[in-house]
Amino acid sequence: MIRLEQDPLPHRAKVFGVYLGVLALAFTLAGAVFSAYGVGPLEAYSTLLEGTLADRQGLTEVLRRTIPLLLIGSGLTLAFRVGFFNIGAEGQLLLGAAAGTAVALFLPSSPLTLPLMFLAGAVAGGLWTLPAAWLRARVDVNEILTTLMLNSVAGYLVLYLVSGPWRGEQVQGYTYTDEFPAPAWLPLLGDSLVHWPTLVMGIVLAVALQVLLTRTPLGYELRVVGTSPRAARYAGMPIPRVVLLTGLLSGGAAGLAGVGEVAGIHHRLLDPSQISLGYGFTAIIVAWLARGHPALVLLTAPLMGLILAGGDLLKISLNMPFRVIDVFSGLLLLCLIAGESLSRYRLRWER
Repeated sequence: MIRLEQDPLPHRAKVFGVYLGVLALAFTLAGAVFSAYGVGPLEAYSTLLEGTLADRQGLTEVLRRTIPLLLIGSGLTLAFRVGFFNIGAEGQLLLGAAAGTAVALFLPSSPLTLPLMFLAGAVAGGLWTLPAAWLRARVDVNEILTTLMLNSVAGYLVLYLVSGPWRGEQVQGYTYTDEFPAPAWLPLLGDSLVHWPTLVMGIVLAVALQVLLTRTPLGYELRVVGTSPRAARYAGMPIPRVVLLTGLLSGGAAGLAGVGEVAGIHHRLLDPSQISLGYGFTAIIVAWLARGHPALVLLTAPLMGLILAGGDLLKISLNMPFRVIDVFSGLLLLCLIAGESLSRYRLRWER
C-alpha cells in the first residue's frame, strides 16, 4: 500500500529534482500551446533562443527586460521569505516612476537630479506598500488582496496625472508628459536601451539583501518570522516592525525599477501600460524561483527576461500572439506552486 505523507525535512536533491520535473512539465505544456497555434515546440524554442542568446540585439533586449525584474524580484524574494506576499509590485513600480518624474520635471536640473529621482522613487514605492503592510501587521488583513487592489489605484492615479495636470504642452491626442531634461536621462550601453546604472543597482541590491538576510541580526529575525511566527512571537521578536520593514524594502525596490524605466528608456511618464510590460507580476515568478534567496535572482531574472524578449520574436517571426507568453508564464507559475507542495510530501510503502 502506498501512503502519501508530509516530509518535514525534504532533502535538497529531492527538492531540486521536483523543481526540474515541474519546469519540464511547464515547458511541455507550453509546447502544446505552441502546437495549437500550428507551430512546433522545437521550432518555437529554437527561434526563441537563437533570436536572443545568439543575436547581439536580442541579447540586449534580454538585458533590458532583466533590469526591472532584477530589482523587483530581489525585493519580492525578501518579502516572500518573511511571509509577506506582496502582489502589488506593479503599482509600486508605477508610483516610483511618477515620483521620479516629479523630480525630473518640477525640480531644477542638476547633477543630483538622477540620485534624487531614485530616492523619490524608492520612497514612493515603499510608502505605497505601507498601508497593506500596516493592515497585515496590526489587524492581520490578507496582504495579497490589499496589494493587488492597490495596483489598480496606482494605475488610475498615473493615468490621471499624464492625461491631466502633468500632460505635456505639445501633446496632441496622446497621454504623456513633457520630455525630461538631459540631466534626468540615464546613460545607456552603446546603442541599446540597456540603462546600465540601473542594472548595476539591481545586482548590488540582490547581493546586499542576501547579506542582510544571512549575515545580520535583522536577517535572523526576518528568517525566524518567515519560518515560524509563533516561535518569533515567543522569542519576543517585533513581528509588526519586521512586516512593515519588509513591505517598505520590497516596495522601494519596485519603485527603483519604475524610475529606471522612465529615466532610462522613455524619458517621460506615459500611460501605465507603456511603462511596464507586466514586470510586477512576472517578478513574482522570478522571486518564487529564487526560493527565498535574493542572490539567486541574478539567475532567475535573466531567465524570465529571456522569455519576455523571446515573446516578441515569436510574435514577429512565427506570427504568434504575444499573449501566448502570458500563458507560458502562467503555466510556469502554476507548475512552480505545485512543485512547492509536492516537495513537502513523500510516498511511503506500507505492507
